[in-house]
Amino acid sequence: MARRGDPYAGIPGRRIFVAAPVAADVRDAIGSLVGAIRAAADPGQREVRWIRLDGLHVTLRFIGPTLEARVPDALEALRSAALEASPFEVAIDGAGAFPNHDRPRALWLGLGLGVAQLSDLTVSVDRELAERGWPPDPRPFRPHLTLARSDGIASGARTVERLIEGAKTLDARWTVDRIVLFESVTGGGPARYLPLGEAPLGAG
Repeated sequence: MARRGDPYAGIPGRRIFVAAPVAADVRDAIGSLVGAIRAAADPGQREVRWIRLDGLHVTLRFIGPTLEARVPDALEALRSAALEASPFEVAIDGAGAFPNHDRPRALWLGLGLGVAQLSDLTVSVDRELAERGWPPDPRPFRPHLTLARSDGIASGARTVERLIEGAKTLDARWTVDRIVLFESVTGGGPARYLPLGEAPLGAG
């Protein structure tokens, strides 16, 4: 079933995107933070929709619905872009919400260390995709880790406050050493992210 307001509903193809996966120990640390926030949730109020942490990632480029025959081209672009980079460290730094804290739609953790390298990697991915026929992404790159979606529910603003406060003591960093082509599978709860292929950074 397509999600309400889904702009890609009815468009054929696999919903694919390029991302840098988060290391397992960092996922565990974030899971502990999310667990504490959920334990402090206001009784009787509907919770925000937390994502599945097993697929936590930094999105570099959302490609969108793609026919099966084009998926190998996307993987080729991914691998070409990865050759130009070297592994680098990323650190979580702060938290917030889009579009704002008072009426949040998406809750996220920010990144500090490693943002410049992530931006460079995104530029490389965009260029390699463009060489294979994909239009450029008009949206600016805003590196973050999406943790939950709120859709204007009453508890959203208070949950953002708790996330911002909890992130102040979250000391989490990892080494980005590969990028992955994921497929987003929706329906039956939070989206699942299935890896279709990956490329180690600097493998050449």
